[in-house]
Amino acid sequence: METLKRLSRRIALSVFPRLLKPVYRIYEKYLLLQIEGGPLPRHVGIIPDGNRRWAREKGLSTYEGHYYGYEKLKDVLKWLWELKIPYVTVFAMSTENCLYRSREEVENLFKIIKQGLWELLNLKEVHENRVRVAVIGKLELVPGDIRDLVKKLEESTANYSDHHLTVALCYGGRQEIVDAVKAIGRDIYLGRLNPEEVSEDTFSKYLYTRGIPDVDLIIRTSGEERISNFLLWQSAYSELYFCDVYWPEFRKIDLWRAIRTFQKRERRFGR
Repeated sequence: METLKRLSRRIALSVFPRLLKPVYRIYEKYLLLQIEGGPLPRHVGIIPDGNRRWAREKGLSTYEGHYYGYEKLKDVLKWLWELKIPYVTVFAMSTENCLYRSREEVENLFKIIKQGLWELLNLKEVHENRVRVAVIGKLELVPGDIRDLVKKLEESTANYSDHHLTVALCYGGRQEIVDAVKAIGRDIYLGRLNPEEVSEDTFSKYLYTRGIPDVDLIIRTSGEERISNFLLWQSAYSELYFCDVYWPEFRKIDLWRAIRTFQKRERRFGR
């Protein structure tokens, strides 16, 4: 009986969206007409939240929730690349996730991440769009085989520059700032840097994201309204968009709405 229930839920997940596709397609075109020609964010940050809650509501396992979330991420990246948005940073896994979630869940997340990195290595869209991929965070918390895969992926895309995809893995914004302070202190101690030369621009060069512009738009799903230690320095003047849908249900129209909201805001940067 339980197997039949799970099967019916999976059928619903695949059938209902197809029935609504014609309606969504019309609305997508309507939204696209609204945002075309307007200013686009140069750098989009994504906090893909709600995978576990979505899975619980659908009667699925936590692993399945994360897996559906991963599949959704592939769609969203393609949508962003279609818009020619050059920089995307995805909050794949926080330091707290790595340290404090159950061993089983962390291992399952690493399993999905490993699959994702392999797919990025061979994904035609990565090479067609010349996407440079970087993985940032406390990678010493990551299994060795994933670190090896990260190195291979970064090396294989190192000469690309049309687009940049940054994956924040076992990442925390506070830790990034602490590590930058340590590195600056070390260079001052060694005589490589004059303390009077330290500025915001100098500090940015010591962050994990050095060379990448600050994030313009941060999108977080699931209805939570916080940035949860994500790109703290880089998000000082970011526009924040909080979406009520869980990440696995995030649609192209939700992305278009986020960009439409971004375009309506007046960005003054404190001026």
